[in-house]
Amino acid sequence: MIQLTRLNSQLLAVNSDLIKFVEHAPDTVVTLLNGEKILVRETAEQIIELILQFRRAVLQGPCIGAKESVCLSSVHPFAPQPSAGEEPRG
Repeated sequence: MIQLTRLNSQLLAVNSDLIKFVEHAPDTVVTLLNGEKILVRETAEQIIELILQFRRAVLQGPCIGAKESVCLSSVHPFAPQPSAGEEPRG
């Protein structure tokens, strides 16, 4: 989910997987897969960056502390795991 701002300054969370496209003419319009259109204050570039940040966080996995670089696991759960006695790569 990403947080966006309606034109009336009301915050809303949007499931980024449901975004079909984003257009800027002159306001930013987010069109969802179901055809619903949402006018928001963020630019298309800002929305793309929010989506990228969200997806990075999901793929990175759970993190602790103030720094995102301190994660509980640096190995993706579906990545091949090293055999017994083999040094992990990465």
